[in-house]
Amino acid sequence: MSTSERHVRLFRNGRNQALRIPREYELEGEEAIIRKEGDRLIVEPVRKGRLMAILAAMEPLEETFPDVDDDLPALEDVTL
Repeated sequence: MSTSERHVRLFRNGRNQALRIPREYELEGEEAIIRKEGDRLIVEPVRKGRLMAILAAMEPLEETFPDVDDDLPALEDVTL
């Protein structure tokens, strides 16, 4: 984690408050996630493939799922 810091000015862009991110703090990609923790704003780049990494780290489920369509009538073939 970087401990460097820079003083930046806040300005208005229409109805939004904005700031210019100095080049040395530039984030990769085209999108970011912003969240507020107390009086701090945390900005993180959007990481692609994050869901796949989470799913890969999960333990497999041991339980079997019920057959939810067991009581439904058979489907009819439809010609369009």
